[in-house]
Amino acid sequence: MKTVKISLNSIDKVKSFVNEITKFDYDFDLVSGRYVIDAKSIMGIFSLDLSKPIDLNIHAEDNVEEVLKVLEPYVV
Repeated sequence: MKTVKISLNSIDKVKSFVNEITKFDYDFDLVSGRYVIDAKSIMGIFSLDLSKPIDLNIHAEDNVEEVLKVLEPYVV
């Protein structure tokens, strides 16, 4: 598992983020305080405080570099 900090501070960013990560078969979790939600759930993302960066847990053993390359625009 790899953890990175991401910023999703606009509606367009959230939509494009979900579209990008749904292309992967891995599990992704967003962690904000004590809340952990599925990063592929657009409704779940909007339930979080998006005004500050959030931790993204990537549950992938291989091809993590490929995932990180796609997520570059969101990484803080």
